[in-house]
Amino acid sequence: MITKLEMKVDGECYERMELLMEQTKAEAGITEELKTSDQMNWVGLMNNVRSSAEEIVLDELIYV
Repeated sequence: MITKLEMKVDGECYERMELLMEQTKAEAGITEELKTSDQMNWVGLMNNVRSSAEEIVLDELIYV
């Protein structure tokens, strides 16, 4: 059974992931235009963004 604390941490992790991904996408110039013009490059960049965001969230919220 999931506790209230686990649900709270899960929500915080999700929100932080979304924020980090949006910030990183903007900084790296990853756009919908890139997605339509060079899909494979876009997918690779997005995978990197997600991995980086996951590492940051784990360090900040889980491994403390």
